[in-house]
Amino acid sequence: MHSVPTIRTHEGDKPAFVIRRPAACTTPLIFCSPHGGRDYPASFLDRSRLPTDAIRRSEDLYVEELYRFVETIGAPLISARFPRAFLDVNREPYELDPAMFEGELPLYVNSHSVRVAGGLGTIPKIVAENTEIYRDKITVEEGLARIDTYHHSFHAAISGLIAETKRIHGMAILIDCHSMPSSVRPAPGGRRPDIIIGDRYGTSAAARLVSFVTSGFSREGYDVMRNKPYAGGYITERYGKPAIGEHALQVEISRALYADEAHFRQSEDFPRLEADLRSVFGWVAHKIRETYPHSIAAE
Repeated sequence: MHSVPTIRTHEGDKPAFVIRRPAACTTPLIFCSPHGGRDYPASFLDRSRLPTDAIRRSEDLYVEELYRFVETIGAPLISARFPRAFLDVNREPYELDPAMFEGELPLYVNSHSVRVAGGLGTIPKIVAENTEIYRDKITVEEGLARIDTYHHSFHAAISGLIAETKRIHGMAILIDCHSMPSSVRPAPGGRRPDIIIGDRYGTSAAARLVSFVTSGFSREGYDVMRNKPYAGGYITERYGKPAIGEHALQVEISRALYADEAHFRQSEDFPRLEADLRSVFGWVAHKIRETYPHSIAAE
C-alpha cells in the first residue's frame, strides 16, 4: 500500500486518510468515506475568508463514525481526514477553475465541467449557499501539489483495496458513503427521501447488488430513492466496472436522521441509525455470500 501523506493542522501533523481493516476480509464489500474529513490544515484556515463553522457546511457529518461497524462484517473502511472544502476526491484529479489560480493552469486541466461551473471542482471555490472560501488566489504550484499529495494517494489506496479484495473474492463492491442535507431538493410531490442510492443510472453496479442495498434499507423502514438527485460522482464512475466484477454504489443518508446540522453535532438518534446500518449491510453481506458462493471475475 502507498504511504499515507500527512496534513499540518493547528494541532500538529495528522494522517490525510485512515484505512480500518477487519481481522479477516470475509466479504467483497469495501466502504469509503471521502467527504467526512474535519482535520483542517492550518494554512488553509489562515487564508480562508470564512469562519470555521461556515467552512464546515460541506462536511458529510460523522459519516465515518456511522460506518465504524464495517470491520465486524469483514470489510475495510477508508476515510479521508482532510476536508472536502480543502480538496474533493470525488472529482476528477484536475477539475479546476482558472479564476481561482495565480498563474497558468496546464492544458490537461478540465476547466469546463458542470462541477467547476458550480464552484465545486477538485479544489472547491465555494461551500454551501455559494459562499466563497478564499480571500486571495491560490498559486498553480500549490494547487497541483495539493492534488499530487492528497488526491493521487487516496485513489491509489482505493485501487489497492479493490485489487486486494478482488484477489480474495473474485469481485469487489465499493460502497461510497455520503450524507445529504435535510433540505435536499424535494422530489415531485414534495418527497424528501431518507436514503438515495446512486449507481450512475444502472451502469456502475450489477442490478442485483443495487437491489440488495435498496431492499436492505427498505426492510429497516427507510424511504429510499435511486439516482435523483444524486446518481454518484467521480468515485462511483471510476470504480464501477461491473463487466469485470468491480462494482460501485453511492449511498446518501439524510443528516436529519442522525445529526444536529446547525451545530455540527450527533443527535440522540445517531446510535439507532448506526445500528440500522449494521443490520442493513450485515444482511447485504449475507445476500452476497448466498448469491455468489464461489469467486467470480465478472457477471
